[in-house]
Formats: sequence, C-alpha cells, structure tokens
Amino acid sequence: MEGGSSLLLMRQLKELTKHPVEGFSAGLIDDSDAFHWNVMIIGPVDTIYEGGFYKARLDFPKEYPHKPPKMKFLSEIWHPNIEKNGDVCISILHEPGDDQYGYETASERWSPVHTVETILISVISMLADPNCESAANVDAAKMLRDDPKQFKKRVADCVRKSMAEFGG
Repeated sequence: MEGGSSLLLMRQLKELTKHPVEGFSAGLIDDSDAFHWNVMIIGPVDTIYEGGFYKARLDFPKEYPHKPPKMKFLSEIWHPNIEKNGDVCISILHEPGDDQYGYETASERWSPVHTVETILISVISMLADPNCESAANVDAAKMLRDDPKQFKKRVADCVRKSMAEFGG
C-alpha cells in the first residue's frame, strides 16, 4: 500500500512541477519522503488575504489516497476555518463517509480522486469564502460576523507579518 501511495504522490509532484498552478507552490520537505510536503499559499487576489505568503504543510497518511492528508498553516493566519494552531478544517480533508453531525454530505468529504492540486485549490477558495457555519476558529467566525472591520484589521496584520517573513 505504502509503495503505491508514495508513487502516486511522486506523480502528483512531477505534474505540479511540469504544470505549476497559480496561487501556490508545493514540494517535498525531504526528497526521500513523499508523505510530507511544504506548501506556500499566496493570498488570493481581491480578498483580504491578498499579498500574504502563507507557509503550510501537508502530511499524507500511508493509506493515501483512501484517507485524507492533514494540512496545517505554519504562518500566522486568522480565518474561521483554520484553527488557532493552524490546522485546516475543510470538508474535503474530513474522513470519507457520512458526517456524524449532519453538517456535510459524503460527497463533500474526502474522496480518493482528490490530489494535492485539488486540495490546495479548495483551501485557496476557502480563504476567499469562509464558512462561518462550520467554524474551526469560533473567535474568528464571531469577529467576522460581529465586527468585520476588526476581522479585516486582524487579517491585515497577518498579511503584513507574512510579507515580512519573506522580505516583502
């Protein structure tokens, strides 16, 4: 199983190298380990995250693609669907099958058809369009709902910090 997972991840890396996708870059942390990736997400244009450079990592289980990876932002980011510790909470990264709480349908959850590319495009889309109904960071969701001006200021601080990290 692990060998197949590793080969699949290496194929996805090769494809991303040959055909980069706007908005992110991704690569292995260590060339000898296909299961751990460094990711750089560029704040989406026309959003309050624009201009930011956000470091993250993707950690794939040995059962990939049958089980989803975990994604964690290493750069500070303020968003309703990203926990304060950086863990990304998005439907497609949830285990396959029905949601025991009834928030998500099975079709919204992890499926083996997802790739590094589809995961990161979904995360970029999530940045642009937060889901406050299913918040991982309740404080951020409440702030976005009750005090959008303060929310934007908090995000702008994160954008500035991320730019400073990259000499911007």
